[in-house]
Amino acid sequence: MSKVIHPIAGAVALLMIASFWLSTVVVELSGRAATIATVKSMIPWGFSVLIPALIVAAISGRSLAKKRGGPILARKQKRMPFIAANGILILVPSAFYLSFKAQAGDMDVGFYLVQALELIAGAVNITLLGLNTADGLRLSGKLRRPPVSRG
Repeated sequence: MSKVIHPIAGAVALLMIASFWLSTVVVELSGRAATIATVKSMIPWGFSVLIPALIVAAISGRSLAKKRGGPILARKQKRMPFIAANGILILVPSAFYLSFKAQAGDMDVGFYLVQALELIAGAVNITLLGLNTADGLRLSGKLRRPPVSRG
């Protein structure tokens, strides 16, 4: 069962984080304060999908890991504490701060500094989760291992 649940939960989590990041970039490029405020106020509501997906991915991942070992799994496990800390310490608080500031129409220098931090931290988590996805596909045999460099 974990072999089915884990990739689905992981994909949902990665897509949610990527959609938060991309929607922020798109609305900022539009420059419309009302649209920015709407998107920033909606992102915390997305946590109602994201957080359960992350929990299910973590639990099912631990279950799958009990049956395996090796360097690919070790890489995945090494990334996870950083991904979690980044989300808990930077991304979630930033999302709530930006939501409150945007709803108040207070998009000042502090707003944009926190948003820059959020975008950087989000890009890091998207990258790390993408690497974990690729490694998961390698573990499942759905993606070939990269060839060994001989040079």
